[in-house]
Amino acid sequence: MSYEDKLKELGISLPQPSKPIASYVPYLLVNNTYLYISGQLPIKDGTLIFKGKLGADLTTDEGYQAAKICAINIIAQIKTALGSLDKVEQIVKLEGYVASTPEYTEHSKVINGASDLIFQVFGEAGKHTRIAVGVCSLPLNAPCEISALVKVKQ
Repeated sequence: MSYEDKLKELGISLPQPSKPIASYVPYLLVNNTYLYISGQLPIKDGTLIFKGKLGADLTTDEGYQAAKICAINIIAQIKTALGSLDKVEQIVKLEGYVASTPEYTEHSKVINGASDLIFQVFGEAGKHTRIAVGVCSLPLNAPCEISALVKVKQ
């Protein structure tokens, strides 16, 4: 089953990727080997779906759902960059940032929303390294932002 078929099976349709909100590119393909995806926010249809900080404005489950939207946006950027998800050899790394209160400690559970979806879609090729970091704020008052490193099939 192709990765795009897996998305359909999961009931996920990929959005048009968001345009950068500052001075950067949404992705960068290096030596046709590694694809770097810039940080993605939980934006759907041009709207930031979740806003605020974990531990104050949002629950861990809401953060998980926000991270899942970030992962969908990462996959949309991958498809735009490569033309086909079948060119993915491995999702190498996710870097997740969670806007939270100082006492909040469930950052990893939030970023699991992205990790779980990436594994559901890409299977073994979706196993990745990861970091989940708490920060005091993120662009547009987003609760999380996630970037990715992808190895491209040769």
